Amino acid sequence: MQIITTHRNTDFDGFASVIAGTILYPDAVPLLPKALNPNVKAFLSIHKDLFETKSVDEIDFDAVSKMIVVDTNKWSRLEQMGELKNKKDLEIILWDHHQNRSDLNPAWKCQEKIGANITLMIREIKKRNFFLTPMQATLFLIGLYEDTGNLTFPASTAEDAYAAGYLLENKADLNILATFLQPAYGEKQKNILFEMLRSATRTKIDNYTVSINTININGHVNNLSLVVHMYRDILNVDAAFGIFVHKEHESCIVIGRSGIGAINIGFIMRSMGGGGHPGAGSAMIKSVKSPEALKEWLLELLRGNQQASVQVSDLMSYPVFSVTPDMSMSSVADFIEEKGCTGLPVVEDERLVGVISRRDFKKIKKSSQLKSPVKAFMSTKNITIEPDRSPMEAARIMVKHDIGRLPVVKDGRIIGIMSRSDVMIYFYDLLPD
Repeated sequence: MQIITTHRNTDFDGFASVIAGTILYPDAVPLLPKALNPNVKAFLSIHKDLFETKSVDEIDFDAVSKMIVVDTNKWSRLEQMGELKNKKDLEIILWDHHQNRSDLNPAWKCQEKIGANITLMIREIKKRNFFLTPMQATLFLIGLYEDTGNLTFPASTAEDAYAAGYLLENKADLNILATFLQPAYGEKQKNILFEMLRSATRTKIDNYTVSINTININGHVNNLSLVVHMYRDILNVDAAFGIFVHKEHESCIVIGRSGIGAINIGFIMRSMGGGGHPGAGSAMIKSVKSPEALKEWLLELLRGNQQASVQVSDLMSYPVFSVTPDMSMSSVADFIEEKGCTGLPVVEDERLVGVISRRDFKKIKKSSQLKSPVKAFMSTKNITIEPDRSPMEAARIMVKHDIGRLPVVKDGRIIGIMSRSDVMIYFYDLLPD
């Protein structure tokens, strides 16, 4: 027996990937967790006859020889699969667009960084020239649009866009998408959002603004992710987190939303035992005695996330070509010409004392001044950056002060130089693999 399954709290990308799996593996039984996202549950209540699935209770695990797992790569995110985890002769096939390390030990896998998992499976469906019904194409496009934010999330790729075009060619219905991609927002969600806004605070982390809010909730509340999304938009912060505390169960749901690539929500949530993407993610934390300690943990992960991302030290140029303050302006002019740069730091005893640039030569009114030392014309307003700062911050400083180079200083000593071209290497993703 073969089964196809996905993560608990199944979203449209997970559900669509399960159904795509039935096309690629026609002998496999589609198996959905009991915990589904509300909009997926609503979709299934109407389209159940078109997409027949089974639950865990209907499966004889002793008969299962192959398991196809889609849109997740962790045993902990699969529902009630403990019996299969220790089955020695089980063959596992993995389709996943998350980049964290898998503990499934698959016999075969397609694991690539891409906006939506369904995009990977559409690639194979196109390759094998399988027929899609308009309803299948519609479901697949819902999954693709939900996981890529209608192709606006930073993780979206060109292949996601091509896949969307292919599904539209196969008569995916955009009217149905509009219906099921509008999540429910009711009185409970409104009250929670109001409470979060009333108690909102902002924290500065590495030049980014983050808001973390702890809220007590009673019973099950749908669409808390929508609440956090709206909270971030209204506060206009770079990233927002909601810690939703179930006191009666001593558990918390942590949900994060980010609008910038430098704060990777998926990375942070995976560190807390959950999952997600660069822009969105969540984690369920059990046996929580102190929500305040959970907030501190989240802050530590946020600071660590900044350090784990690309830093100025990864992009800066070194060794640094520099001149001394007593060097003549004529010698500096020759040196700048030789090195093909627009300016140089002025260094004495390994410490930055100034910067000389081509524009400083405009201060020279007569040829005799070319014999003057560089310290007479250099700029002493030293604008620098530390090596552990982000390229985004370097770009902001360059724009603010209209400078083309930024000395990188650590413990008072210059260790590198950040130029406009170095910043462009980061922004246009020209880093070597």
